[in-house]
Amino acid sequence: MGNIALQAQNKDSITFTQKQWNKTEIKKGIIWHQAHFQDLFESEQEINIIEVDLTKYIKKLKLAGISSGKKLTSTFAQESKALIAINGGFFNVQNGGAVDFIKIDNKVINTTVKPSARANSYFAFDRKKSYILDATQHPSAEKNYPNILLSGPLLLLEGTRVELNANPFNDNRHPRTAIAKKGNKLIIFTVDGRNSQSHGLNLNELAYLFQWYGCDHAMNLDGGGSTTMYIKGQPDHGVVNYPSDNKIFDHQGERAVANIIYIQE
Repeated sequence: MGNIALQAQNKDSITFTQKQWNKTEIKKGIIWHQAHFQDLFESEQEINIIEVDLTKYIKKLKLAGISSGKKLTSTFAQESKALIAINGGFFNVQNGGAVDFIKIDNKVINTTVKPSARANSYFAFDRKKSYILDATQHPSAEKNYPNILLSGPLLLLEGTRVELNANPFNDNRHPRTAIAKKGNKLIIFTVDGRNSQSHGLNLNELAYLFQWYGCDHAMNLDGGGSTTMYIKGQPDHGVVNYPSDNKIFDHQGERAVANIIYIQE
């Protein structure tokens, strides 16, 4: 890496790690962090992070999904009595239903329509532990866990950034939804985009943020217009980020999706 790139990375790591976040305790062991950055990766960014202590909440960690059709993340969340939620994996935009494997409470909701280099990681959990797995290293994962969602790309493995393919999906800036593990904590992440007030991140930038945040494992989920974070009791139907589907920087632009990851009340 050249000196200029290294200096920029160091500047951004300082900007990110020294940021004074707005912190809200949703419930004991669930902390919501929100921040607006004027100059992160030479861009403006709106970021929300929820830290969940899984020693307290692993039995409340859930997936919700439908095999066809779509619902707003906030609707999924309210119907599931969610305390917090984010949108999940990639789905069929026309007909709904996930395009990658998802199993909920031992019931397969959707199978993979067509294997892709993008969907190369699993988020899996049982009532004792959660995992972010490299799909190529865990070929039996879909049989081994009662709850599992295939998505990606994988961003961090054992604290090390995963090399990403060069393509527009990875390299261009978009709104992003992602999930990570930091010791016993689940890190739930959104960055808004497609707006002058928040430009969004490419996946290398996103991987750096998780590394600077001290995460062990991280994976990307469905982003773009799908990116939504829900917190029960907040205004605007609980939507706390700025979904981009209405092309306005407000909380009204949710896109209907096929599944969510959530913590139940």
